[in-house]
Amino acid sequence: VQLVESGGGSVQAGGSLRLSCAASGSAASSLYMAWFRQAPGKEREGVAAIRTGGGATYYADSAKGRFTISRDNAKATLYLQMNSLKPEDTAMYYCAADRSVASPLATRDYEFWGQGTQVTVS
Repeated sequence: VQLVESGGGSVQAGGSLRLSCAASGSAASSLYMAWFRQAPGKEREGVAAIRTGGGATYYADSAKGRFTISRDNAKATLYLQMNSLKPEDTAMYYCAADRSVASPLATRDYEFWGQGTQVTVS
């Protein structure tokens, strides 16, 4: 198992959640890690990404100012702090990792994927 997400759940609008993604194997040494989400009937979309070696971060417009991505390299764990949650944030959230990506928020660029954790905002 390469990536395992946790921390999803149900929360009221305006609330917060912190997602975690524990990486192992080849995924743990990936240069890029990211969070994606997929709502029912919609395509999977990039939410936030982070690059080690400098810590550059990338956010979708929908996440800017509300979500914060971070990574604990010692623990090989990726986090997504989500604040001011909205009903439209309801989706399955996936962790992804890859050694090199052309577009940090592009689904097609990532090799490793977790199974997802559900976030429901009401």
